[in-house]
Amino acid sequence: MVFPNQTNHYGTLFGGHALRLMDQAAFIAASRHCRSTVVTASSERVDFRIPVHQGQIIELVAQVIATGRTSMTVEVEMFAEWLLTGKQQLCTRGRFVLVALDGKGRPTAVPRLRNPKI
Repeated sequence: MVFPNQTNHYGTLFGGHALRLMDQAAFIAASRHCRSTVVTASSERVDFRIPVHQGQIIELVAQVIATGRTSMTVEVEMFAEWLLTGKQQLCTRGRFVLVALDGKGRPTAVPRLRNPKI
């Protein structure tokens, strides 16, 4: 749920807070895919389509859509829902690239994606 301390003076979710949540969701999806330590290498593109208002519930959906030798591209979608009506809308979508690391902090191979979406 979006609380007042997470919003700007318009009563909408700070963009930086949205990015933080999306990066965390990308981290979880990438970690699950490769079952190793991962770090964010970049955020490729984030589109803020509609604002998320104080009092709305947010849901993040993250999916690995492509893999390289040591990297994974994760698409993250953020949906906003009005608690009382249940109406949901896609508000933000972004792509993040994360790199898998071995025990010494060096890039390590990741499992291939069977059906890449890119």
